[in-house]
Amino acid sequence: MALKDGCCRLCWRQASLEANSVGGLPRGAVTVLESGRRLAQHQLFFDRMKLRRAEPPVRIHDRRGRPRNPPPAPAVRPAILWTQPRLFDTRPDFTRFDERVHADLANPWLLWAHYLAHRRGETRGWTSRVRCRVHRGLVIVLSQHTAGDTVRYSEMSAALRALDIGTERVAEVLEEMGVLVDDRRPSFEDWLARKLEGLVPGISRDVEAWQQALHNGGPRTRARDRATGNKYMNSVRLALTAWSGRYQHLREVTRDDILVVLAPLHGSQRSITLIALRSLFAFCKRNGTVFRNPTGRIKVGEHGYNVIQPLRPIEVGEAIAAATTPASRLLLALAAVHAARSGAIRALRLDDTDIGNRRLVIAGRIRPLDELTHQILLDWLDYRRTRWPNTANLHLIVNQQTALESGPVSGVWVTKSTPGTGGDTRAATRRPSTRRGPRPGQIGAATGAHQEAVPNTTVDDRPLRQMLALRAGLLSLTARRGAPRRAAPPDSVSLPPAPSSGRATAGSTRLLRCVPTWTPNRRPDFSTLQQGSAVRRSRIARCRSRSAAGHSRLPDARQPHPHRP
Repeated sequence: MALKDGCCRLCWRQASLEANSVGGLPRGAVTVLESGRRLAQHQLFFDRMKLRRAEPPVRIHDRRGRPRNPPPAPAVRPAILWTQPRLFDTRPDFTRFDERVHADLANPWLLWAHYLAHRRGETRGWTSRVRCRVHRGLVIVLSQHTAGDTVRYSEMSAALRALDIGTERVAEVLEEMGVLVDDRRPSFEDWLARKLEGLVPGISRDVEAWQQALHNGGPRTRARDRATGNKYMNSVRLALTAWSGRYQHLREVTRDDILVVLAPLHGSQRSITLIALRSLFAFCKRNGTVFRNPTGRIKVGEHGYNVIQPLRPIEVGEAIAAATTPASRLLLALAAVHAARSGAIRALRLDDTDIGNRRLVIAGRIRPLDELTHQILLDWLDYRRTRWPNTANLHLIVNQQTALESGPVSGVWVTKSTPGTGGDTRAATRRPSTRRGPRPGQIGAATGAHQEAVPNTTVDDRPLRQMLALRAGLLSLTARRGAPRRAAPPDSVSLPPAPSSGRATAGSTRLLRCVPTWTPNRRPDFSTLQQGSAVRRSRIARCRSRSAAGHSRLPDARQPHPHRP
């Protein structure tokens, strides 16, 4: 009999039962094993007949859990020999689909869709969760599909959204198959219908045709950006509503009506309203709906340059504190060091970065990579490779949505990724660069080569903080808040206090000398530049006159030369 410390298995089982009944005893203090004690009962058993647990199977896969499903077999579009015409067009109701009853996994259209979804997922880097949901959505939509059937977007949208299945990915596969009918109403139509409410039919008809031409273009006009049409419509809607109470058509609007609308407006609001009215009446006159353009010979006026508002030290600190993710740090570094706009940052691609040669192409221009931007870029690329290892998006900056697609991130995401800056979330990336007039934002050339080395483990905030402080000091030279600014000598320049020690280099001082000064309500003082341009123009005019005079004295090539026989 097998023994353990001189006792059999049943004795140890009895000792464990008694120890648990009295609340547990320390190991070795077992009363049943004491010598001389007699047991009241004892369960007999056959020796070496203890129930043994089966040995686990040998693992034959290189991963835990269930092995991966094999990829679907290559499939092509099912051959269509003949299609039965239908007497009635009955549409399916996908909300009543039962997978246990209606699922037909052997449908050739479904097999083809699974193969296309697998290929698209491999190309776009879909996760396993997205693939499973897309396959389930295809089973719901294509299990009863036959030749000649179509799938409408509005019919499958309600059924798939109820099951938390993304409609966009399923629609991409169906569109590749050629069976999708996108019957969604464009959002532009709903927006335009809301804007035309309250207008008389005569005015509403012309305004609708004008907005359609701006949105879709025409035979000799190109389509404008959606934001342009929205801005034009919002600026003239108040005037159109007022005219609808007095007139029945735009041909009744006179020049005095235009002046009444423009009288209370000032600055950019006046210019935008007048430009929108010019566009509206020019379109109506071109189409023959009005006889005369009432906006003619009304000047827009001189558009003054906006004052670039410098970032205050507290805003610099908030921008640095808010940049906690690799994406936000990269966005802030590209905006502060390289003066890149939001659109240029979103359009950056992986082949625009040359890590080996320390170069970066922004908006078609090659810029050197300083140590700070180089380290932040390496951290972002490492995070991007770890977070989305299978993404096929070639853009440098991606997020959770664009990692499964091929387009850039949205401007709203860029704005939300750079918070701070005193409530203005766009100040860190767009505030210094979207103003008109001379932009002293190209400071990367003067300061990019003077950044401190950054450790490989963590990113130091001091170079970026010094960069933002230098930008704030540079902008404070060009404009003050609400007060005229005179040209100050470079030696008297005082940068805003920074958390770390740092001085402006000689290159940055030379850059500060080249910055022109202006007042908030006047054009920039470019007197020296204008004088130089006038001198160059006069020289070019003299050269052209001399050249023309010299050509006039030359003999005609068709006439024989007087000194030649």
